[in-house]
Amino acid sequence: MNGIDGFVYWGTDRADTNLAGKILGALVLGVLGGSLLLLGLRGFKAPQLSGESYGRGYRAIRNGIGEVIPYFMSLIGISLLSIALVNTGVLGTRGAAIVQNVPLWGAWILGARWLGVQSAHLGKARTTNFLNLITWLGVSLVVWKIVGFLDETEFFTAATKAVLTLPTIIFASILLIRISQLIRAAVAKEVEAKQTDVSPLSLRIASQVGQVTRFIGYVAPVMAAIGYTNAAEFLTFAFVQSLFILILIVVLQRLLTTTYCILLNRENASETLFSVLIGFALTVLALPVFALVWGTRVTSLTELWTRFQDGFEVGNSRISPTDFLTFVVIFVIGYTATRLVQTALRSSVLPKTQIDVGAQNAIVSGLGYVGIFLAALIAISSAGLDLSSLAIVAGALSVGIGFGLQNIVSNFVSGIILLIERPVTEGDWIEVGGQMGYVRNISVRSTRIETFDRTDVIIPNSDLVSGVVTNWTRGNTVGRLIVPVGVAYGNDTRKVQSILLQIAQNHPMVLLDPAPSVAFQGFGADSMDFEIRVILRDINWMLSVKTDINHSIAERFAEEGIEIPFAQRDIWIRNPEALNGGKNDTA
Repeated sequence: MNGIDGFVYWGTDRADTNLAGKILGALVLGVLGGSLLLLGLRGFKAPQLSGESYGRGYRAIRNGIGEVIPYFMSLIGISLLSIALVNTGVLGTRGAAIVQNVPLWGAWILGARWLGVQSAHLGKARTTNFLNLITWLGVSLVVWKIVGFLDETEFFTAATKAVLTLPTIIFASILLIRISQLIRAAVAKEVEAKQTDVSPLSLRIASQVGQVTRFIGYVAPVMAAIGYTNAAEFLTFAFVQSLFILILIVVLQRLLTTTYCILLNRENASETLFSVLIGFALTVLALPVFALVWGTRVTSLTELWTRFQDGFEVGNSRISPTDFLTFVVIFVIGYTATRLVQTALRSSVLPKTQIDVGAQNAIVSGLGYVGIFLAALIAISSAGLDLSSLAIVAGALSVGIGFGLQNIVSNFVSGIILLIERPVTEGDWIEVGGQMGYVRNISVRSTRIETFDRTDVIIPNSDLVSGVVTNWTRGNTVGRLIVPVGVAYGNDTRKVQSILLQIAQNHPMVLLDPAPSVAFQGFGADSMDFEIRVILRDINWMLSVKTDINHSIAERFAEEGIEIPFAQRDIWIRNPEALNGGKNDTA
């Protein structure tokens, strides 16, 4: 029944019996829906509207996920209002059909606004403009859908539909041109700023999207004006929907990458491999949606998916992409779980134990190797992959490893030995192969040493296992320091020994148990040689302590009149006349 029939219906006896119940139900739904809609719209006042840039870390996740709640509240409110209007029965058949589609159209507008809010990475000065443009672009898309709905119900003529569609195309094109300008300005600003966390690939993709957006914004109105209204309509609004999908991919990639970096306590989210992989995965998952937007039939996609599931044959075995996808998903889950456990142990569990830092790093690294191996094993078993056909290849590969990669295998095994036996741990001061420095990282193949020149030296693990290594801080940092001292002949040796012993005992870094000692080494060519031998609390301060002791020796010897000799030589010239060219001077 139409709208007039609906009003006539309310005047009948049958309507009077259900009048109170329908009015009460409509009022309850209307009040509830209106309240949810108002609360949801109020919650859309995001920080980006005041010019703030996109948040990082926890604030980024809060801004991304927090805005979903007002979106669903507003959508539920619109749905309840729609149900309340339909239940009144005054709208008629056509009115009820229109109102029933209002929640879907509202979802498009609210979704466009949410995407605009989450696209605040374009810069502080342009955030509000971009948000408003994306929102109005969603409105133009909804208007186009309303015109299409009315065309299906009212059967417009081609001329009528063209007249109704043309303003929408022009409006959407203007928005696209303005959006392309903002994208180009944002890309130029990021390129100008040399220190940016946006990858070059992302900038290049954004630049290409901006150019395509500008092209469609100029071409579509021209096509519609010269009579190709259907082509302009399809091109404009298919691209608008594709643009929304691209923005959604970027938003989801940033949220997932930020969550990953927070869980693993990492920085520079956009530079991680996870960011690239999750972006690629989201793009692949969105390909069927892109295909549907650009006119592909569902039956075609279903047929393509069926063929994809059949897989392909390699020899006598068939490899299914579904099995391979299962392997990848399970391995990624296992890998991520391993990294989470490592992070929890490194930051929360192990620091609260009495285990030294080197043992903690060994436990974390060993757990990582075991976790990745188990993740691969479980992924292979769950996917049901038949690896028996790879036996010949594995045999040939083992021969190649035995001959060509023996150094790499040796270093790998040595790395495992270092993690288990721990003769060298991170933070140790070692000397190996003429290189001296602190161990900063022990990986599978090599060990990184930071020298005192602040340079990194990469040492193969096999050199640490099979070579001679001096570990100055193994187990503890206590170590011995020897300071040689020479005094001139004629000084009281007992007095010199007493002064040197006092200097050693007075230094705060010298242990009194075992007590320091002074040894009279002997008589040298130019001096009487002494040695101060002390045990330091921390051998890492060896150079500083030696410098302090030498300063103290120079001061005390100057006060006591003790001479520190230096090498002197007498030169005898056997034929001094040669200096005068062979002529003797005469008085």
